[in-house]
Amino acid sequence: MSPRQTPEPPPRRRDAAATRQAILDSARAAFARAGYDGAGVREIAAGAGVTAMLVNRYFGSKEALFTEAVEAGMVATAVLLPRLLASEGISGRELAATLIEITKTEETPLEGFQIMLRSAGSARAAAIARELIEKHQLKPIAATLEGALAPQRAALMLSLIAGFQMMRQTIGLAPLAKARAAALADALGPLFQHLIDGD
Repeated sequence: MSPRQTPEPPPRRRDAAATRQAILDSARAAFARAGYDGAGVREIAAGAGVTAMLVNRYFGSKEALFTEAVEAGMVATAVLLPRLLASEGISGRELAATLIEITKTEETPLEGFQIMLRSAGSARAAAIARELIEKHQLKPIAATLEGALAPQRAALMLSLIAGFQMMRQTIGLAPLAKARAAALADALGPLFQHLIDGD
């Protein structure tokens, strides 16, 4: 080696945790944009700056990666669930007001909702989503509800939330997208209250 030459730096060691997180972040973005069937492992790998082989090494399969992406999305974008599960409870109108606030038409739909919506056409993705919704949302909500038919009421609450979000924020249905927040809360609050109370 001549005096003017400098030694090559040793190759950087890969940070396994950071790499795994980068892949997961890329997967969440890809699934939110294109759904389970539309997002490919190569695209996800490129978004994370790694190879498809490395994606499979960290997650095993696209299905396993989707499962983790959905689960992570549920945790990261959970807005209503903590309020539903709060020990002091929440009124139907408060729940409606929170839902109306997070579904403003100028706001980007929550990532977890986008992943679910765009992946619903895949039978396998739907099965994964169903299992995770039951585990992380349906059962915890049902456990807080008193009275009969708690699982059914919890499922109806989730259906009402998802349907409202899709029609107001994604479809932009005018009576929901352009209505005053207070007017929507007046209409939606009693529906939630009925499901909370189980009357």
